[in-house]
Amino acid sequence: MTVYIDPPNWPGHGRMWSHLVSDVSFEELQLFADALGVPRRAFERDHYDIPSHRYADVVAAGAVEVSSREVVRLLTESGLRRPKGRGNP
Repeated sequence: MTVYIDPPNWPGHGRMWSHLVSDVSFEELQLFADALGVPRRAFERDHYDIPSHRYADVVAAGAVEVSSREVVRLLTESGLRRPKGRGNP
């Protein structure tokens, strides 16, 4: 199982966030997130939002650190990308 996380560079709700993704399946991603106790409400279309204070925990659990650009590339090439505004929840 390989999942990927970008640096916590995304502001929102008074903190910084990372994106946790899989390039295989949403099931793989959910299994990884569940094992870390990440709430399902943190799932947004094609990724989990991870607060900066959890970043080190997620990496220690095995997530591969990549750039934000690489997250988008991985999702797009895998067919798992669900951009905002295109009829996706």
